[in-house]
Amino acid sequence: MKNQPISRREVLKGVGVAMCLPLMEAMEPLKAFASGQDSAVAGKAPLRFAAMYMPNGVNPHQWTPTGAGADFTLAPIMKPLENLKSEILVLTNLANKHSFTGDGHYYKVAPFLTGTEIQKTTGADVRCGATSLDQRIAQHIGSFTPLPSLELSVEAPWTFVDTNVGLTTLYGGHISWSTPTTPVSREVNPQLAFDRLFRRHAPGKGTDPKEASVLDAVKEDAQRLKKRISLADRLKLEEYFDSVRAVEKRIAFDAARRKHDLMDDPACRAEIDKLGQRIKTYYDVPEGKRSIDHTEQVRLMMDLMALAFWTDATRVATFMFGVEVSGKNFSFIPGVSGSFHEISHHQNDKAKLEEYAKINAWHMEQYAYFLNRLRSFKEGDSDVLTNSITLCGAGIRDGNAHDPHNIPVILAGRGGGTIATGRHLVYEPNTAFCDVHLGIAHRMGLSLKEFGDSTQELKGLTDPTFKGTVKA
Repeated sequence: MKNQPISRREVLKGVGVAMCLPLMEAMEPLKAFASGQDSAVAGKAPLRFAAMYMPNGVNPHQWTPTGAGADFTLAPIMKPLENLKSEILVLTNLANKHSFTGDGHYYKVAPFLTGTEIQKTTGADVRCGATSLDQRIAQHIGSFTPLPSLELSVEAPWTFVDTNVGLTTLYGGHISWSTPTTPVSREVNPQLAFDRLFRRHAPGKGTDPKEASVLDAVKEDAQRLKKRISLADRLKLEEYFDSVRAVEKRIAFDAARRKHDLMDDPACRAEIDKLGQRIKTYYDVPEGKRSIDHTEQVRLMMDLMALAFWTDATRVATFMFGVEVSGKNFSFIPGVSGSFHEISHHQNDKAKLEEYAKINAWHMEQYAYFLNRLRSFKEGDSDVLTNSITLCGAGIRDGNAHDPHNIPVILAGRGGGTIATGRHLVYEPNTAFCDVHLGIAHRMGLSLKEFGDSTQELKGLTDPTFKGTVKA
């Protein structure tokens, strides 16, 4: 049966639910009638942009690959990316000039996607200097999708004053800024993020994991759609449903497990009795009583971002692995004992440096998980990773020295064929990190002449033979 043409923006609807659909054969659109149209309407898969931020820097001795150009070997920390080596660019010797001012971590975070200098303050008058790259892109293409952008994390931002540096910690919890004075709020609850994607038409709807699946709500609409599409599209639709169902079950399982832990604790049970209700959201459990699988928590967010990209629910997303100066305890990793921030101040102690590297490698494992998810989602003859640009990095290199030079930066995804991946590029020291931002902005359709301290996009993004500006 031949497909009956349907719109790329068609959704499955049910009571309180609206689910975007992945790209299917029946959505192959007619040629665009005018320039400047949405790429998905113009017959191309849409481009997506994701930025992922790692707090507290990296072990500088185990980050940089050996070799340059296509002939390179990943350093130990990046070994989890080995099967994705052909899909990444590792960029060496970049620096964010406007993050050099001020001591400590916080001056390096907000500028990660703005390329500007923050205003020193201990109060509410925060100012990062500019709108961040992700929000500039969202302002340009956000009208094409149900959500202009998606901001996620697994650690809520702090709001106290760090007296060591005389600065509000708010700067350490945000990389996305809608205006120079407005950080974009991040969702740290996987259930609420899921509801935002699939239940956004039902304000106030409960999030009890026992509630019916969103797939039940759209069942009738889905059956009608199946009659209009080909066998290949029906198989793709089932694959999409399986992915959504898997995320739902994992969220429900995690919530149920934490409720069980809670009910087994007398103090928590008394607290529940006093409040007269069960815990319904991810972070209702008191801080000291939480039992959270941190890896699963992160991967739920990765899956939500991947689904959002695949279904064109949004084309812009940011994710923070944690707030800067995060004291997250990583003892769940074999060979690690202690908090992230404390370990990052290794003082060149060999044992701590090894623990530091293990935490960094864990971050790379999660990044690799996200990239593999994008690569698994097919779009015609391509896939979502090919049609994306992902930026992963940190605002400092070495957490012990708070070093803002030669920061860790990885690009992944081919930007719809506009980026030649599979290389390690070595640039002159202190090459503008914002050259990367400008290159991304151009590929996402923004006609910018400058960004931060950059007036040109990073050299060599499109040339597969380019090795960098440093002579071997």
